[in-house]
Parts: sequence; C-alpha cells; structure tokens
Amino acid sequence: MSEVKTLLPGIRSTNVILAVGCAGLIGIGLYFQYALGLIPCALCITQRVFIIAVGVVAAIAAAAGFTGLGRRVCAVLGVLLAVIGGGFSSRQLWLQSLPEDMVPACGPSLGYMLENFPLGQAFSLLLQGDGNCAETVWTFLGVSIPGWTLVAFIGLAAINVWQLVRKD
Repeated sequence: MSEVKTLLPGIRSTNVILAVGCAGLIGIGLYFQYALGLIPCALCITQRVFIIAVGVVAAIAAAAGFTGLGRRVCAVLGVLLAVIGGGFSSRQLWLQSLPEDMVPACGPSLGYMLENFPLGQAFSLLLQGDGNCAETVWTFLGVSIPGWTLVAFIGLAAINVWQLVRKD
C-alpha cells in the first residue's frame, strides 16, 4: 500500500493540478469562443464562472498549503461549487434534449439584461437559460459542450471528495 501512496500527488500538488486543470478548461472555452467563433450562451457563461470558482478555491488551498480543517473546508467548497456547476451543465443538456417546439424563446443578450433589468431579475434569467442555450453548436464523440463540461465537473467534484477524505 505504501507504494501506491508514493505514486499519488500530495495535497498541495493535487490542488495545483485542480487549479491548472480549471485554467485549462477556461482556456478551451476561450479557444472555442475566439478561435472557432462559438458565442457562449448564458448557461455557458455560468458554467465558466463555476469552473473559475473551483480553480480559485484550489489555487488558494495550494498557495496557503492548507492541511487538516483548512483542507477539508476547501475540499467541501470545491465539491459544492462543482456540483452546482454540474447542475447548470445538466440544465443545458436538458434544454438541448427538448423537442424544437418546446424550446424556450431566445432571450435578450447578457449585456442588455444587465443594463435594463434589476440585477436579481437579470441573474435569475441568466441561470434559467433560454433558446440560445438549447442550440448544440459543437460535439465530440456525440457529446456536446455542456456534456463534456458536466464530465469535467464530475471529475472536479471527485478529486475534491478525495481531498476531503484523504489523510494529511
């Protein structure tokens, strides 16, 4: 068992891996947006926010070198953020699975909402998604972007669970 233990990264290294992985995911999203011209919908932007949040928590944990309670708090927060982000990925996958006649109407752009609606209402509309979020613009192995993002959130949650239960 001690051989396996030496092959696994330490707590701080795992947090660095999480932070770098989240930065990589954001980099992929920016590549899709700017190199491939895929404009992110409201739910895509929301998912990005949660990926960034998981990465920031991991970066703080790595920089501070938390062990014990600090490590557990960061891990729980990482799991919570990944689960919420995964919920938004699931919502978008659900919207993409709807028959065309059941897809909600496309709403105003994020900029328009922030300029013309109260912040609470704009935030609520952002989190619900609209017809733009139901469009599948890219797939790999038959899985759309929110599907792969859900896989990423599951992985981020799993690694954070491991950080939670592992020994210091």
